[in-house]
Order: sequence, then structure tokens, then C-alpha cells
Amino acid sequence: MSENRKTGLRRGARIAGLGAAAAVVLGLMSTGAANADTFVPLPGGEKVVNAGSVTAKIARNAESALVSPSLAANGAGRTAWVSGDAFAELGGEIPEEGATLTTGYIVGCQLDITGLEAGISGSMSLDGPSASGALSLPIAPGEVKFAKIRTKEDLKPGVSAIQYRDQQIEVQGCGGYAQARAYTVLEIPGNHYVKSTLYGQPFSIG
Repeated sequence: MSENRKTGLRRGARIAGLGAAAAVVLGLMSTGAANADTFVPLPGGEKVVNAGSVTAKIARNAESALVSPSLAANGAGRTAWVSGDAFAELGGEIPEEGATLTTGYIVGCQLDITGLEAGISGSMSLDGPSASGALSLPIAPGEVKFAKIRTKEDLKPGVSAIQYRDQQIEVQGCGGYAQARAYTVLEIPGNHYVKSTLYGQPFSIG
């Protein structure tokens, strides 16, 4: 075999090897992109309440979600790490027992929760413990569940806040698409009873 032919074969083998390596790298990049986490920045908002001698404002900002697919890759589970700041600014004649601020997330499976405010506000239960660690929500298609993050009680006039970072919400058993949106509820007892809810922007959990 001539020296020129040997050199050509070696060069061809090197090029083929580089092509195979590039194909592997591209394959790994594609796999990573398909299973990558999705960061979702969310807008803030505020709501003003006036009831008799009571004035209040509910607000939230710095909200975001990091959405991950299920490690089991079964399509029925996914996880969101949520962060945000919820505020209540109170003024006027706040009763001695103080106000209560609660924040969390509404999660729906195969259900558009964008327009559910009217029905949810009246039926929302604020009972139960606040979150510690991951909140796991078994949820079937057509269901809506509440994931309470935290409650702050005995609030007096002034500004009070609930801040949370990377709170984990796990959705299990939802074979279709899932949505979530933040809620923040302010309750003020007394003669001019107030229960007002500020909702965040809905976002997809996959």
C-alpha cells in the first residue's frame, strides 16, 4: 500500500472519529435540553381594600418558579420550586386580635385555573399547618388543590411580610397538563370583617 494511501486512510479515520464524537456531544446536548429545568419569572401585583375604618393593601413581588420534569419520566409527576414575597400594609382601626396573612399556590390538573377566582375565594380553606419541606400533591385530572406555604397572624398596623425561597411543590398522579398560580389572603376580623385575595399569574408546570 502506498504511503499516500495510508495517509489518506488515517486522515479519513480521524475525521470519522471527530464526526462520531460530535454526534455524541450533540446527542447529549439534545437529551439535556429535553429534560432541562424551566425558569419562569412572574409579575408582581397589588390590591387595595377599604372597609369602614380599615384600610389595607395586599402585594406580592419577586415571584418566580423553576419547573422540573419527573425523574421517573412517567409524565404523571413534576416539581416546581417557587419563590416570592407577599406583603400586607394595614392602616386604620385594626382590631386587637390582629389580621392574618396567608400565602400559597393553587394547583390544577388538566384544568384552566385562570378564571377560577370567584369560586375559589369563597371556598378556600386556610386551616392546616404551613409548609415545611416539600409539599406533595396527589392530584387527578380535573382536580384543584391548595398548597399553603405560610401563615402570619396577629398583624398590627404597618407592613408585614411573608418571604419564601425555593419552596418545593411536587405534583403526583397528574397525567395531563398542570397549572399553578399564587394566592395571598388577608383576613381582618371585627365589625368591618375583611377577607380579600390577591392572585398571581398562572403558569404551567408541564
